Amino acid sequence: MKKSTIWVIAVVMGVSFIGLLLLQLSYMEEMAKMKKEQFDESVTRALYQASHNLELNETLRYLEKDVNDVERRAYTQDSIYVNGLDGSIQHSHQFAVSADDGTVYSAFELKTFTTKPASLPKAIIMRTDKNQLSETAKSFQEIVRKRYVYQKALLDEVVYNILYTASDKPLKERVNFKLLDHDIRQELLNNGINIPYHFTVSTVDGREVYRCPEYSEEGEELAYTQKLFLNDPSSKMGIVRLHFPEMNSYIYSSIRFMIPAVIFTVVLLITFVFTIVVIFRQKRYTEIKNDFINNMTHELKTPISSISLAAQMLNDDAVTKSPSMMKHLGGVINDESKRLRFLVEKVLQMSMFDRKTASFKKKELDLNELLEQVASSFNLRVEHTGGKITMEIEAVDSAIFVDEVHFQNAITNLMDNAVKYRKPDMPVNIHIRTWNEGEKLCFSIQDNGLGIKKENTKKIFDKFYRVHTGNVHDVKGFGLGLAYVKKIINLHEGDIKCESDLGKGTKFIVTLPLLEGER
Repeated sequence: MKKSTIWVIAVVMGVSFIGLLLLQLSYMEEMAKMKKEQFDESVTRALYQASHNLELNETLRYLEKDVNDVERRAYTQDSIYVNGLDGSIQHSHQFAVSADDGTVYSAFELKTFTTKPASLPKAIIMRTDKNQLSETAKSFQEIVRKRYVYQKALLDEVVYNILYTASDKPLKERVNFKLLDHDIRQELLNNGINIPYHFTVSTVDGREVYRCPEYSEEGEELAYTQKLFLNDPSSKMGIVRLHFPEMNSYIYSSIRFMIPAVIFTVVLLITFVFTIVVIFRQKRYTEIKNDFINNMTHELKTPISSISLAAQMLNDDAVTKSPSMMKHLGGVINDESKRLRFLVEKVLQMSMFDRKTASFKKKELDLNELLEQVASSFNLRVEHTGGKITMEIEAVDSAIFVDEVHFQNAITNLMDNAVKYRKPDMPVNIHIRTWNEGEKLCFSIQDNGLGIKKENTKKIFDKFYRVHTGNVHDVKGFGLGLAYVKKIINLHEGDIKCESDLGKGTKFIVTLPLLEGER
């Protein structure tokens, strides 16, 4: 598949996933906003009703108080009047309410009935009693009317007392805080809100007169306010401030069912991105593998051609088989066979490490001596270019516990790269240094070769990776050397890093644990 096609698919799928995720988040935001508006409306309605109930309760308290006071000031008088001329008897009932200054608020007299028992026979008296039933009914109607006048007078007095007395009292005396708390809780429940709340009561000028027990300032910035005694003068009003510490949890609880959908969408998006990364990585590995196959073909072609040519000469009867010729052809076959075996062994080594089946035969070695041995084996090649190898031995504790064969191969690969990647027609100079750093043993191999671009220094330890130089066959190799070195160093619990400047040279720094840390 072409790279452009992969990019098109990746962009389309990525935009679709991101759009779906944004749509879900937008839907959750709208739901939370709607829930918040409903919550605000419910709390505002509950606070207003609680404030109204507070005023009603105050009115009832004054009504009870004033009714008791008025009834104590009320007086009644019953009288019976006998007319001496005709012997009639008149029964009457008087009721009146007056203030302390003598002002009469209401008074009425109820005439019950008038009778002449001495002048009427029994039969007539009985008939007269029946006639008086209608008069008694009228008297009861008169009682109700007078009672209304009385009650109205009482209420008028209560209203006057509230207007001129209640508003003059301090807010702390006017408000029953426990009753206010009960009303707020009840009204919130009536509006479908059942979460903890905290409230304070203060005056208009900000003086706090009450704070509920276990008050918490969490969520105080989102407090709801309601004025108390709205019909009083503004300076006499109170303010109740209500806030909910768990309001956010309450609001977002309504959208929790959307969270799994968002999580699954994010997981799918991450999985998709990971898949695209893997596809591009595999595509890069495929390209590297193709380069590897091309390089391997070129590398194997030379020794195979040399061995084939030597075999043809041995089988050709026209060629004189002198002892020197036979020795030369045998040496060519032997050298080229070793070269083939070395190339195959490098591939098998990496395969072995990928399967994690490598086994080490560790023993105690001296790093300084090991580096000197490897350097002496490269002296001839370096001097052939006109350069030299210098060593700076500073490590005092140089004992390491490693596998001799693999570790020596790793150092050899670093030295081999320094020689191979030298500047054309220029002598190669290699500087080797050892030193101790805390509980670590370090060494570096530095050259003055071609160098590596900084963006490539992180890739050179990847398997099959080779820095492009314009001609993939100008330097022999499979891109396995540095991957092998890093693998060996890591398996010995060490670390390797590369410092390089293009055109100035490369420096490899290796850090290893001391012998005491390995035993």
